[in-house]
Amino acid sequence: MTTEPMWQTLVDRLDRLQEAGESIDLWLRDDDAVEPTAALHRLLDLTGRFSVPVTLAVIPANTDERLSRCLAGRPHVEVAVHGWSHRNHAPATEKRQELGAHRPREAVAADLQAGWARLRALYPAGLVPLLVPPWNRIDPGLVPRLREIGFAALSVFGPEDGGKSAALRVPGLQLINAHVDVLDWHGTRGCRPHGDILRDIDRRLDEIEKGGGTVGILTHHLVHDESVWEFLSRLFDITASHAACRWRKIAELLDR
Repeated sequence: MTTEPMWQTLVDRLDRLQEAGESIDLWLRDDDAVEPTAALHRLLDLTGRFSVPVTLAVIPANTDERLSRCLAGRPHVEVAVHGWSHRNHAPATEKRQELGAHRPREAVAADLQAGWARLRALYPAGLVPLLVPPWNRIDPGLVPRLREIGFAALSVFGPEDGGKSAALRVPGLQLINAHVDVLDWHGTRGCRPHGDILRDIDRRLDEIEKGGGTVGILTHHLVHDESVWEFLSRLFDITASHAACRWRKIAELLDR
């Protein structure tokens, strides 16, 4: 198969890592799962074909046994808690937040406790103790409460070692972020140019070389266009069988 130049850059970098006896860890986070849909089945089939683990961030208030039945017998799928109802509580002048400081922390914590309990009942084996805040935003003052609810890790967007993530670091709670988004939320709302996504992956690999970590890929199956599916298929085809890559489950990344 002929490899396009933009993909060849990734292949060459992975080859150099392999020659140096090094490897990288990747993980896939897909947000806003609620119910079985054609798009979800397409994601599950694609990841299953390449044996790529996927962490589904499930909205507890809006899901039920239909999704748990759909995911049964798919060992490559894990479930994380995606807030409670994915409802915005911020005023129109602010960025959307469900887990912000716009309500009493006790009320927000109670929602998260309910979400954790609901998904634990639906997924006694597949649930991982990971909180994915809707819109990747959470009140830093709430983060110290997460351990007592049952969470061992938190996932937002961006590098773990700086920026907004610095305010979310608390003892005993791991940050396992997503770093590369495939969607153009502020433009077409479809797939970003493949070359731009690959450049983000390359930049993330630069960060890993300096300080370690993973490459977290962020997707939203419900709004994928054909270009997203094409990108993911090509990415999985290259990385899933490369000796310098390891697609990881959250369970493998906890406490590392």
